[in-house]
Amino acid sequence: MGYVKWSYDTLNTFCHDVFRKFGFNEEETNIIKDVLLTADLYGIESHGMQRMVRYDKGIEKGTIHPDAKPEVVFETPVSAVIDGHDGMGQLISHFAMEKAIEKAKKTGVGFVSVRNSNHFGIAGYYAEMASKQGLLGMACTNSEAIMVPTFGRKAMLGSNPIAVAMPAEPYPFLFDCSTTVVTRGKLEMYNKMGKPLPQGWALGANGQESTDAPDVLANIVAKKGGGIMPLGGNKEVNGSHKGYGYGMLCEIFSSIFSMGVTSDKCCTFKDKTGICHGFAAIDPAIFGNADDIRAHFSEYLETLRQSPKAEGAEQIYTHGEKEVFAEKERRENGIPVNDNTMVELANLCNYLKVDFGSYFKGYELPKDSKFFSGNY
Repeated sequence: MGYVKWSYDTLNTFCHDVFRKFGFNEEETNIIKDVLLTADLYGIESHGMQRMVRYDKGIEKGTIHPDAKPEVVFETPVSAVIDGHDGMGQLISHFAMEKAIEKAKKTGVGFVSVRNSNHFGIAGYYAEMASKQGLLGMACTNSEAIMVPTFGRKAMLGSNPIAVAMPAEPYPFLFDCSTTVVTRGKLEMYNKMGKPLPQGWALGANGQESTDAPDVLANIVAKKGGGIMPLGGNKEVNGSHKGYGYGMLCEIFSSIFSMGVTSDKCCTFKDKTGICHGFAAIDPAIFGNADDIRAHFSEYLETLRQSPKAEGAEQIYTHGEKEVFAEKERRENGIPVNDNTMVELANLCNYLKVDFGSYFKGYELPKDSKFFSGNY
């Protein structure tokens, strides 16, 4: 299977119409599609268009409740706990980060922990919400258990990503990564491409290393054992305990502070996933002159970029720089979408009674795709 490029406007219109068809209002639709397409613009394919089928299945199964509204159930001047009532993760998270930003502007800091939500997309989107307003932003989440703890053979933590964003010149700082070696979405992409997983990514049900993407994914769903390794692999000598520990930090800010569902129990219910999130916003002005801090940070980032390069390396990047370049290139030249993802989108259109061909004119669906249902 290959890739086909589509303009941002084409995908934006398609996403808008699909989520409106799901029953979300205009404001809600714009938030959801912006989170998804930001991932694709940044080159994070695993969390972009290819995630639409996950939300479709969640709504169909009843684990995502489109009409749910987030509720503040505990609050202080610097913190809050929000119950998402199993709504759309992007909407709950947008609401929660806005609350954290509001508190940071009043008191200097804002911390918000969320329970009973759903998959929220890329963590970096919410961290950037704060950064774009001159604040340091942090976002993290737990998820269905996919991480096998160091010395273990059963997934007990989620991919548990953490993102931190802070304003700087000429590029903002944006660090966003899972605390597993890779996300589940990366395994899904290898499955779609029919490729074996790279060594050092995943474990089979017996706790031994596996490169079989379909098998690892099936074991995660069936809770049969195995999963994805923490950052550092599955041995302490390479730092496995560090990735495991970072995952626990995300668990504390999300499920523990909110008294929500921990990763090992996420997605084990019939009517909810129980996924939890954590958000923070910090005003640099509580440490001094915000402009001076921003200039100081920008200077250091440039020093990093200009530091000596390894043999054969052309450039040292600072976190967030590649995303800036990727967005510029994709807005100009189009966003690549995997053929199997296109088949999934066609299946979604068939379910929603939406005309797939009116958006993707001239595109011929690959009939040999294992995702092809043939109902077109």
